[in-house]
Amino acid sequence: MPLPVQVFNLQGAVEPMQIDADPQDDQQNVPDINYVVENPTLDLEQYASSYSGLMRIERLQFIADRCPQLRVEALKMALSFVQRTFNVDVYEEIHRKLTEASRELQNAPDALPEGSLDPPPLDTAWVEATRKKALLKLEKLDTDLKNYKGNSIKESIRRGHDDLGDHYLDCGDLSNALKCYSRARDYCTSAKHVINMCLNVIKVSVYLQNWSHVLSYVSKAESTPEIAEQRGERDSQTQSVLTKLKCAAGLAELAARKYKQAAKCFLLASFDHCDFPELLSSSNVAVYGGLCALATFDRQELQRNVISSSSFKLFLELEPQVRDIIFKFYESKYASCLKMLDEMKDNLLLDMYLAPHVRTLYTQIRNRALIQCTVQSIDGCFVGRRHGKCSA
Repeated sequence: MPLPVQVFNLQGAVEPMQIDADPQDDQQNVPDINYVVENPTLDLEQYASSYSGLMRIERLQFIADRCPQLRVEALKMALSFVQRTFNVDVYEEIHRKLTEASRELQNAPDALPEGSLDPPPLDTAWVEATRKKALLKLEKLDTDLKNYKGNSIKESIRRGHDDLGDHYLDCGDLSNALKCYSRARDYCTSAKHVINMCLNVIKVSVYLQNWSHVLSYVSKAESTPEIAEQRGERDSQTQSVLTKLKCAAGLAELAARKYKQAAKCFLLASFDHCDFPELLSSSNVAVYGGLCALATFDRQELQRNVISSSSFKLFLELEPQVRDIIFKFYESKYASCLKMLDEMKDNLLLDMYLAPHVRTLYTQIRNRALIQCTVQSIDGCFVGRRHGKCSA
């Protein structure tokens, strides 16, 4: 019997100390989930195009839930995209949200003319046809897998499990997708197959926000001979795999509030091999890595691993505001640095993975700026006293 299709929503100053206190010990670090973003400067179409599959849908829904200004546009994009999948339940949910959002806008005092905000009608024909297609495809894939098992051909069985996993994922059934991808493990006959299995499990585990599972399978993939035994120059395919693993690990460390470790992971990503739209974009790597580094690295680490990094510099070119913030901080131009941070805060609060950490990261960055500024003032005073220019 095939598994039933289920659909789920989804200069030198010495750094005086490390600002790495456990956030759990500080009530200030409890994430604020009840907020509204009023002044975003996000190009929604460009933003959405950076992602594929379920990640695009989830990110657009996250924005819609938190930004009234972009709600209707984000939901319309998500509705259009979800119709390329078998995810019928999410289609119906997004349509319901879009109908409610459009009604709210029409009732607003400065509403546009009646009819201009009407959502497209619920496509019941598409809903019924898609449900039938999903079930027929599931039955075919399940029959194929049974035939492969009857022939005892490992490679065919492995591909059969992957095909079933892909279909469940396209339906939004993350639980069954994870089961199918995991079952492929017993039929892997090469390191390449193991890595592919790990990446599939990692992807679904990120969607499920099962971060311990993500790190576990990152470790499994990194321990395969194809990855672990390579030294020196790595080929393009290996670099691509490593970058995906480091990005996934970075997301997991970020979620665990291990910001320094998250920064180290993102800093190891290869710009030329960063192609993981199912999870994140190259711009995300720049923002996540840059802010986590700024919040946790001392001056020497910031100089060595970020500012002087020829690889990460390419990521920062995609996010010049983050790049300028890092340089302003290092140049001790703290007022400018903090002002620029405040200017980009609204956009950061629309990022589903970074939003829960914005307040904590900003607090740590401000603390570093304050301490560094104080240390530099004291150092300047001591120098002045030696020259008779400072009274203390």
